[in-house]
Amino acid sequence: MSVDALFAVLDYAGIWFFAYSGGMLSARKSLDPFGAAIVGAVTGMGGGTLRDVLLGELPVYWIEEPSYLGIALFGALLGYFTSPWAQSLASRRIVLNWADAVGLSVFCVIGAQAGLAAGAHWSIALLTGVMSAAFGGLIRDIIVNDVPLVLREDIYALAALAGAAAYVGGVTLGWPVEAVTIGAATLALMLRGCAIVFKWSLPAMKISD
Repeated sequence: MSVDALFAVLDYAGIWFFAYSGGMLSARKSLDPFGAAIVGAVTGMGGGTLRDVLLGELPVYWIEEPSYLGIALFGALLGYFTSPWAQSLASRRIVLNWADAVGLSVFCVIGAQAGLAAGAHWSIALLTGVMSAAFGGLIRDIIVNDVPLVLREDIYALAALAGAAAYVGGVTLGWPVEAVTIGAATLALMLRGCAIVFKWSLPAMKISD
């Protein structure tokens, strides 16, 4: 598989998984299908949209290629209508967290790649990686009135930063792009997965009244 094809597959997969998580969360919040479609689309494409705007890549990617919007809407509605399959709140949350984790692991690499491709400094590529991975979920949680995952003590943005850094570092060292891409996404997924399974978190400030 060529590098371009690999990034295209990852891009579609990331949008789908993020949109799916948005659809599931919409069902948990008792939104209607239209609301689920909006939340899912924002979740799937919000991070990439902000990334393109900041990098000056206009019009943004999903306007030039509407198939991304179709993937986002499909993922959102599928997540919405299959949500009853996760009968308990706990199991639904597990599926939601893992769908979000896959989206995060893909988009931290996609975002870092976009930053480098635009000629940005490596530090900006790290920022666009984290932004692509976290911003869609941030908007999703705000819309449904949840405390955003990225603002909690969970290992979330840190996992995205690690994945973006692994990609930027590997490319800078001249390693094969396909291997670096898969390895960086896997690293981010492993870190986020360990945070989900083992409850890894950063220390939070505890202030008593």
